[in-house]
Amino acid sequence: MKSFSNKYIFIYSTVLVAVVAVILSVVSTSLKPLQERNQRVETKQMLLRTIGVESTTENAEELYATYITETQTADGKPYFRFDGGIVLPLKGTGLWGPIWGYMALDADGNVLGTVFDHKGETPGLGGEISTDKFASRFVGKKMDTQPIRLKKNANKQDDYEVDAISGGTMTSNGVTAMLAAAFNDYSSLLQSQTKQSHEQ
Repeated sequence: MKSFSNKYIFIYSTVLVAVVAVILSVVSTSLKPLQERNQRVETKQMLLRTIGVESTTENAEELYATYITETQTADGKPYFRFDGGIVLPLKGTGLWGPIWGYMALDADGNVLGTVFDHKGETPGLGGEISTDKFASRFVGKKMDTQPIRLKKNANKQDDYEVDAISGGTMTSNGVTAMLAAAFNDYSSLLQSQTKQSHEQ
C-alpha cells in the first residue's frame, strides 16, 4: 500500500480547501441577486398583508406598485403611504434576537393590520408573534396619542392594550418596547395625520 508524506498530505489538503473556497465564493456571489430579490419581495408581501392584500412571490411587486403609493420619511425615518393611511416599520429585540414587523394605521391612528416576524424566538411561545392569530389582536386598537402595550389579561375595551403571549413574557416585553420606539420615532407624523383627519 502506497504511503504519502506529510508534505504531500499538507499540499493536497491546502489545494482542496482552496478549491472548495473558490467554488463556495462563486456560488454565493451568483446567488446574491436572487437572495436580494427574495428579501425585497418578502418585505413587500409583509407590507401588503398589513393592508389586507394577500400576494404571492410572483405578483407581490406588481401589487405593491398598485397599493403602496409612496415611500416617505418622517424625521429621517422611513414609512409607507397607501390609500387611506400609513404603514410604519417596526424593529426591536425579543428574547433570542431581532424582531420586526409593520403596522398599518388609518388617518385617525386606528390599527388596520399588523405583521410581525422574528429571527429566533421559541416556537409555540415567543415565536407566536409571527402568526396571524397574534397579529389580529391589534386590529381595531389605536396608535395615536400613546403606544400599544402587551399585557397579561389585557382589558379588551382598552384601545391601547393587547393580550401578551402566554409563556412568552420576554418576547411580549420586546414587542411592547418595539411599539414604544416606533411611537417615539413617528409621534410627530401620527399627531399631524390625526390633526389633518379631524380638520377635514
